[in-house]
Amino acid sequence: MRLAAFLICLALPAFGQTAGEAARDAMAQLQGAQDRLQSAGGARDQIKALTETVQSYEAGLAAVRSGLRQVAAQEAELSADLSARRSELGHLIGALSTISNTPEPVARSNAQRPIDAVRAGMLVADVTEGLQTKAEALRSQLSQIQGLRDVQAAATENLEDGLTGAQDARAALAHAISERSDLPTRFEEDTVQIALLMASSDSLGAFADALANDLPDPDAVLARQGNLPLPVRGIVQSSGRAAEGVYIAAVPQALVTSPVAATLLYRGPLLGDVNVVILEPAPDVLFIFAGLETLYGDVGQIIPAGTPLGLMGGDATKVNGILTENETSGTDEAAQPLYLEVREGQGPVNPDAWFALE
Repeated sequence: MRLAAFLICLALPAFGQTAGEAARDAMAQLQGAQDRLQSAGGARDQIKALTETVQSYEAGLAAVRSGLRQVAAQEAELSADLSARRSELGHLIGALSTISNTPEPVARSNAQRPIDAVRAGMLVADVTEGLQTKAEALRSQLSQIQGLRDVQAAATENLEDGLTGAQDARAALAHAISERSDLPTRFEEDTVQIALLMASSDSLGAFADALANDLPDPDAVLARQGNLPLPVRGIVQSSGRAAEGVYIAAVPQALVTSPVAATLLYRGPLLGDVNVVILEPAPDVLFIFAGLETLYGDVGQIIPAGTPLGLMGGDATKVNGILTENETSGTDEAAQPLYLEVREGQGPVNPDAWFALE
């Protein structure tokens, strides 16, 4: 039911063409994911369909947030214009009141000649018509502001429904992943060995390199082309680039997925309470993601592209001020940072060589 209600919400052209197109695209994605979910047979198909459902919810919620921002901007613009015209509005009300309270014979009694009376009548008629036109324009402006506020209220309610639906989809995805047993494994996790590596490593990179060196090379071959999708839906922070990697600002509870087929070398806390995922997509190549709250998968699994790796942290119910794709500042306090680092051989490389960061 939540999915159906959210689809209807996205179909409404309430937010203008740009946000409306994004909403319709998200609606199509959601409908397709729902169809695949209903026809999914095995665990692999169910997880894929649930992953697409969560991602479609994220796209739809981003479209609704974008629309809300457009509505807020329009309301602010109309309110500012109306505020600037308050003085004019006062004069308008006074003039209309004076004209309406003046009897017609009195209005024409001061005319010296019949032609003056006619001219006075024409002037009053022209002024009255002009004032009435301005009054209608102001009335229309006030009506637009009220309409925008009504749209905001309805969209916020739909956004909350969408957040609830996305939360349910994430829970279903987590359950499906916990039941999964169809992925091949390249090795079994050695907890003692990993503990020793963690104890002897003073950095994230050193741990990842030591972990990769202790494993046999896979057969996969992957070339750097700079076109891999980001592991999470978000915005690359130009001000948050570290010496080795980049930070991606994501919405709370955003789904993190594997950009390519890879071996899951490690998932868990490292260097404190930070949760880390390390993937090996090819020999001597490591993708490191740090900052997740919830982790999926088992160490040693060979996972296909698009496999869910976990969820970002944060409170998904805080819908006000959450960043969208239309924002580039990424300074919102609700945004959740995911650290991305790529290592080749024994050192980090620019993630631009592998990922489409722009």
